Amino acid sequence: MQHIVSRFRLSGPAIDVSPFGSGHINASFRVKTEEDEYLLQRVNHLVFPDIAALSDNIQLVTDHLRKKIMKASGEAGRQQTLQLIPTLEGRWWLKDQEGAYWRVFEFLSGLVSYDVVETPEQAYAGARSYGYFLRFLDDFPAKQIVPVLPDFHNIVSRLKAFEVARTQVQGKLKNRVLQCQPEIKRVLALANDMTAIQRVWERGVLKTRVTHNDTKFNNVLLTPAGEGLAVVDLDTVMPGIVHFDYGDGIRTAAATAAEDEPDLHLIGVDREKYTAFTEGYLSVTRDYLSEAELHYLPQSGALLAYIMAVRFLTDYFNGDVYYGIKYAEHNLVRGRNQLKLAEVLMGFSS
Repeated sequence: MQHIVSRFRLSGPAIDVSPFGSGHINASFRVKTEEDEYLLQRVNHLVFPDIAALSDNIQLVTDHLRKKIMKASGEAGRQQTLQLIPTLEGRWWLKDQEGAYWRVFEFLSGLVSYDVVETPEQAYAGARSYGYFLRFLDDFPAKQIVPVLPDFHNIVSRLKAFEVARTQVQGKLKNRVLQCQPEIKRVLALANDMTAIQRVWERGVLKTRVTHNDTKFNNVLLTPAGEGLAVVDLDTVMPGIVHFDYGDGIRTAAATAAEDEPDLHLIGVDREKYTAFTEGYLSVTRDYLSEAELHYLPQSGALLAYIMAVRFLTDYFNGDVYYGIKYAEHNLVRGRNQLKLAEVLMGFSS
């Protein structure tokens, strides 16, 4: 690992390199020099084949965020963002002799993340930080950002892939489709309602913004005192709509169970956390959102849960080729879980 680290412009030689975190896509390592700490990552180029565009997206967005933060005051001025470290040749990424791709960020010390939101106060604080992310990028031209994962949250496209998977599956995988008829019927029954936001966006009613697109609650970092200060994991930053970010945030911040909980009776929405996240997000973004964006915002959580359900079931029909699984029906359990959550969240938007 030392030969990789030495190719980047660090403050000095690395004295320690150790695994960090438990990401499913990229492998991460904490690097220490005498003076500073860094985050080294091996980027999964099978998921993100255009590493140059991916890196340029992150650099453009973080540079813009940094300028906005420097001009802000109070909590807004305390926000932090990622900082890429260039290689000795001045690139934002490195390709090694084995064909693997690497990058380095400054390490954001003293901040913590939560896989599960413990209190409404945490939900509120994290939502405000996500809100600043959207607010600071309000004037950033989305056309400058390359869609490294085209149609990532396009539910119309996801439903087409779902249809292909369930109708063209071969061999033993056909049994998976046969056992999922109740889930398939529920997916199809919800399709018209769940494609409404996409259709409105395609008509130009909703503003195309630079959005994060993966606002799980563990992608926002808080201080030990509970203040939201940094949004991380920017690989999916792409042109999108506010509903993708708010929706995924509320999906993960307010759910009463993990997304692979098999007991559907445990799946619901914590009203206090739901309200806290919503109030926190809107306290920062309301003045930057149009009437149309605000009108469709309550449907966002259900949409993102539905998207995840469709993706999990599609992968189940295809033989679990995308998501890592711990047992044979893991993706089926996830799909059922997120379908139930989507239905519960629809009740919150009515």
